[in-house]
Amino acid sequence: MGHNFGSLVFTPVIKALQEKYGSRRQYARMEKGGASADRLGPHESEFIAGRDSFYMATIGSTGWPYVQHRGGPKGFIKVVDDRTLAFADFRGNRQYVSTGNIATDNRVALIMVDYPRQTRLKVLGRAQILDGEAAHDWIERLREPGYRAVVERVYVITVEAFDWNCPQHITPRFTAEEIQEALAPFERRLQDLERENKKLRDAARSE
Repeated sequence: MGHNFGSLVFTPVIKALQEKYGSRRQYARMEKGGASADRLGPHESEFIAGRDSFYMATIGSTGWPYVQHRGGPKGFIKVVDDRTLAFADFRGNRQYVSTGNIATDNRVALIMVDYPRQTRLKVLGRAQILDGEAAHDWIERLREPGYRAVVERVYVITVEAFDWNCPQHITPRFTAEEIQEALAPFERRLQDLERENKKLRDAARSE
């Protein structure tokens, strides 16, 4: 059964704070929106396909939350269908904190940020971890050609709800690839000007 974001995160204490600070009416409308925000649409799919990293929160048996950065080639987290995300778990420092937390509580929260466009998407879901033979077909499906990291297991996340977050206070940041793409037209123009300049110099010398 699907949920909308507010129905999962707006506890009575949070609703009381919203009432106190004047935002309850806005978020009450959000809660009445039904379960439409549990289905990933084309906009969400396109956004997720462009991500090369995200942050994932889990909860340990001690009750402490744990937030982990996940990164890889652009598009390494896949939209399988309108309720399912999946990504390959690349070998890291081998602490296995997120993996262990999910063994006792499968709830996860993801935040994905597009820094240049100051946009972020929050996703709540339930994670299943597959390894060994159970992960074989998934690993082949999720493997990124040319990326040499070792894939240890697969995370499959059933989306419970999502929400597009406010763009305020996101500082624009750009990857080397994004900077190169932005500068490419100027570099091409500079090369054209250099060729034109060379032609003019050659023509001047031949007169």
